Amino acid sequence: MDFQNSLDFALLLDELDQFKDFRAQFFTPKHKGNDAIYFCGNSLGLQPVTAQNYVDDILTNWKDLAIEGFFTGNNPWLAYHKRLSHSLSSILGANHDEITVMNSLTVNLHLLMVSFYKPTNKRYKILIEGGAFPSDQYAVESQARFHGYDPKDTIVEVYPREGEFTLRTDDIVQKINEHADELALVLFGGINYFTGQFFDLAAITRAAHHIGAYVGFDLAHAVGNVPLKLHEWDVDFATWCSYKYLNSGPGGISGAFIHEKHFKNKDLNRFAGWWGYLEDQRFLMAPGFVPDTGAAGWQISTSPIILLALHKAALDIFGQAGGLLGLRAKSELLTGYLEFLIGEINKSKGEELFKIITPTNKKERGCQLSIICKQNAKEIFNYLTEEGVIGDWREPNVIRLSPVPLYNSFKQVFDAGRVLAGAVNKIN
Repeated sequence: MDFQNSLDFALLLDELDQFKDFRAQFFTPKHKGNDAIYFCGNSLGLQPVTAQNYVDDILTNWKDLAIEGFFTGNNPWLAYHKRLSHSLSSILGANHDEITVMNSLTVNLHLLMVSFYKPTNKRYKILIEGGAFPSDQYAVESQARFHGYDPKDTIVEVYPREGEFTLRTDDIVQKINEHADELALVLFGGINYFTGQFFDLAAITRAAHHIGAYVGFDLAHAVGNVPLKLHEWDVDFATWCSYKYLNSGPGGISGAFIHEKHFKNKDLNRFAGWWGYLEDQRFLMAPGFVPDTGAAGWQISTSPIILLALHKAALDIFGQAGGLLGLRAKSELLTGYLEFLIGEINKSKGEELFKIITPTNKKERGCQLSIICKQNAKEIFNYLTEEGVIGDWREPNVIRLSPVPLYNSFKQVFDAGRVLAGAVNKIN
C-alpha cells in the first residue's frame, strides 16, 4: 500500500477497518482525560471489558455452589480448561488435544524440559538464540546444572552477524549442523523480545529433527500476534504466556503444546500430578500415575479457575474476530504505517535519527517495531510518555512500540508519529 502522512488518510483506513469496533471491547488507560495511545501490548495487553463479568460469574458460582461448582452451573470448573484448548487451537495451529492450559511460562518450560531435554554423555547441548529473554536463559542454565553439566559448555548461542541486529535462518541452521552430534535440544523464542524478529519456526524444526534433536519454542511474543502452525510444522513442544497479545491479565495463565506423536511415548519423563491423571478415573485415587490423554496428561495441579475465566474473556473476543487471519492483515498494515511514518521523520531531518532493527519483511515480524534512538533516546521516550504514547524502553537506547490490531487504530499510529516528530523538534 502507498501510505500517506496525513490525518485524512489514517481516518480513511480506520473507516475501512473491519475490526474498528473491537476497540470498544477493551479498557484503555487515560491520559489527561483522553484515551492514551497504548502501544505496549508486547508487555501487557489491555483488559477486556467483559473480564470483570467472567470473574464475577466464577465468584457467584463459588458463593452459591461451593464444591458443586466443579460439576454444575453454567460453566463447570472441572472441564473449564478444555474449552480454552479448543479456542486456542486455531491461534496455535494445533489439534485441541495437543494443547493444555496450565501454570506460568517458565514453570512450563521446566516441566517440558523434563520430558524433552534428555541429555546423554554425547548429546547434551542446548541451542538457544543469543540474547534470549532471561527466563529462557535461566531455565536452560539451571536445567544443565540439574543434569550435572556446566552451562558454559552446554548452552550454544546463535548471534547475529557483526553489524546486524537479527538472525539469518541460514546461520541458525548452520549452527545446528555444526553441533549435530552434540545437540539434545533446540529451544528458541518464536519472536525475539528485543528485536521483534519472527523466526522461521518450520525451518528451525526441520533442521533440529534432521540431526536428531528435539525442538521447542517459547511463544510469549508470538501467540495471538502472528500465525502459527505448530502441528503442521512438527514442533515437539511449545509454551507461552497469555498476558501480552492474548490480553488475559498480568501474570495470566500459560499453556503448553505437545505434538500428538509424543502422546504414547513412554520413554518421555514427566513430573506427574493429580490433575494430569486419566480424567474418568481421577477420583478413584488409585496409586500409580496413569496420564490423561493428550497434552492434558502433562497437567499437575488443579486449574486456577479465576485465571482461566480471565483467559476465556479474552479468547472469546478472538473468536468473535474470526481468529488471526483478518487480524494479521490489519496488523501488517498498522505496523507498516508506523514504519512509514518513522521513515518520514528521518527523511524530513535528512538523517537516520531512528533506526528500526525489526525486520522490514512483514512476514518476519509481528506487531512490534524496535527502534534505536540515535540521539537523546531516554528524553524522547519520556516525551512520548508525557504526551500519552505508551511504549516501553530497553537499555541502552531502544523504544519498542506495538500497535495491536484488536484495539489500536490507524489514527493512533498517525498521532504517535506526530508526537515522535514533535519530540525530535523539541529535544534534538
